[in-house]
Amino acid sequence: MKFTRLFALGYIRAKFKILSAISKKKAAEEAFQLFCTPPTKDVKELPLIFTEAEQIHFTFHQYDIAGYRWNKGGHRKVLILHGFESTVINFEKYIQPFVSKGYEVLAFDAPAHGRSSGKQVTALTYRDLIKYIHTAYGPVHSYMGHSFGGFALSLALAEMPHDNNFRAAYIAPSSETSTAITNFFQLLSLDGKVRKEFEHIIEALSGHTVPWFSVRRTMPDVKAEILWLHDEEDMITPLSDALKVKSENHPNVHFVITRGLGHSRIYRDTEVIKRVVDFL
Repeated sequence: MKFTRLFALGYIRAKFKILSAISKKKAAEEAFQLFCTPPTKDVKELPLIFTEAEQIHFTFHQYDIAGYRWNKGGHRKVLILHGFESTVINFEKYIQPFVSKGYEVLAFDAPAHGRSSGKQVTALTYRDLIKYIHTAYGPVHSYMGHSFGGFALSLALAEMPHDNNFRAAYIAPSSETSTAITNFFQLLSLDGKVRKEFEHIIEALSGHTVPWFSVRRTMPDVKAEILWLHDEEDMITPLSDALKVKSENHPNVHFVITRGLGHSRIYRDTEVIKRVVDFL
């Protein structure tokens, strides 16, 4: 971790220690805001293939959403979904292979990411954006989502009318929100009383308890054919959560477990790209 991030982490931990001593509820409120805020916004220069795309802009809730489309009118539509603190331009190597298959390719930056506006995003907002894109720019029958994008995709599919003609690639999805919260609380050295208040906030805002925010919970309602790729050495979304889904033997879920690719290199891997494109 870079010195600047270490310094910032130390400052944040000290801030929460003081805040927690004053009020567990206030500390939880501040923690929730931080949990929903990407630490950085990736707005690197557009790769050439993105400059050649049709650029799409629309307003969704209070956000200005930036997106791209290639090969409009292709015989099947595919939607690319990035993870937390990422952007669709990181998936440039998928675009030409999909176009070569005759697919129309859609890619949008989530709220608070890339060239879309906003500072914070929740899983439900991302879920609703996916459902909106399916209606407004679809129908979309092929999807790929990395990390947070894979999680939001599973939430969306569980609520969308669809059948086994739909196909989705989950690449290192953040399977269990409870795990993400645990990692977040450990990073900030927050205690169990603050976590209890934190989970109350989630329930009050969404109407759901934390266990509801789970890919495993959605799987009985997902009829699409799923290609699930996960790495043994993923330190962000641990394989152990994915293996809980694997153990349930859903006939529509096909697992590929890699080694040595971690959480981010996996979606850039040449063999993974080929598998995803072939499957979708």
